[in-house]
Amino acid sequence: MVISIARRTCLLALTTGVLAASLPALAQPDWVTALRGGGYVLVMRHGATHQDQADTDPLNLANVVKQRQLNDAGRAKAREIGAAMKKLGIPVGQVTTSQYFRAIGTGRLLGFGEPQTTADVSEGGQVVTPIENNRRTAALRKLAATAVPSTNVVVVSHKPNILDAFG
Repeated sequence: MVISIARRTCLLALTTGVLAASLPALAQPDWVTALRGGGYVLVMRHGATHQDQADTDPLNLANVVKQRQLNDAGRAKAREIGAAMKKLGIPVGQVTTSQYFRAIGTGRLLGFGEPQTTADVSEGGQVVTPIENNRRTAALRKLAATAVPSTNVVVVSHKPNILDAFG
């Protein structure tokens, strides 16, 4: 339970960009020190997108033009989060993202290397069966519980997936 609360606290701090990068080392919160040691999975939503766009070809994820795209604020926030994590000395060994381009773009802009994409954290909604949505929920929970010692894993997914998996 404590680890779950700590992970949610880290997730909230990372996704809102409220990292303590400018604080002196002695004043940094305990969660920053914990993240420096690795062993966490940080789950976040992709960056902000254009509100007037929709995924109009959701069965063809290679058709990037028909997907909702990151807006300038979403791209800037992803870069900001990555830069703050680097400044804080938070190691990231792996970035796993949804197959949607807005999640891949967020993962790339964090600056920790090319992300690995998977259907396990991709938004399904009404395009896939309820069985597949449930499978993805279980897969995201399993991924979030699979930490790597001495480094951290970042997972970039979607709001519905995160809500389904963690409430």
